[in-house]
Amino acid sequence: MKTVTGVILLAGQSTRYNKGINKNLDSLDDKLVITHSIKKFLNNEYVNELILVVRPEDIDEVLKDVHSNIERTKPIKIVPGGSTRQESVYNALQIVNSDIVIIHDGARPLVRDKYIRGCIESMDEYYASTIAVKSKDTIKIGNDKNEVIETTDRANTWIVQTPQCFDTEILKFVHEKYQNMVATDDCSLVEREGVTVKLIEGDYTNIKITTKDDMEIAKKLIKKQ
Repeated sequence: MKTVTGVILLAGQSTRYNKGINKNLDSLDDKLVITHSIKKFLNNEYVNELILVVRPEDIDEVLKDVHSNIERTKPIKIVPGGSTRQESVYNALQIVNSDIVIIHDGARPLVRDKYIRGCIESMDEYYASTIAVKSKDTIKIGNDKNEVIETTDRANTWIVQTPQCFDTEILKFVHEKYQNMVATDDCSLVEREGVTVKLIEGDYTNIKITTKDDMEIAKKLIKKQ
């Protein structure tokens, strides 16, 4: 049985949230946004431990929430985030000793257990996987002049979400190798090494809270769940 570490990223700057607070620390259904994500991972049968990546200025508040509102059935560690998502993941990887690491955006509080489980189970056949949804729209690739240079085949175009799951050794290797490359997700790093990434179809309710409008949508969706 392979060991699994869950990494939840909470260190974003929330610049587009426009409320002057970290969106992960805002309230959703009488709980902090992060509480929903943390509980989902703690309740998953495969996850052995959790690492929370937190902005240094938010550590005290996150610790307070963990101690007060979360039953710690598994070890929870906290590491400071970096200035970018890539740096934050790298910081977490320094203390990961498990076989598998599964990474999730804390601002996706509606993640379903079946997607966490699906990503981890895919590690029997793959070294990397991600939850994704098929694009509803036609996607066009543009250049720096905002001119169309390519139109994708909608049937084969996916919008990537989290969680994303990886063989730990491979993820550590690519993070060391590509420290100077900007990557918006970890799959793009392993793809550079020719690693096949398994796409696991999710659903559109697994939204990422980025703006205040996203929060209003999340409040409606969580009542339906």
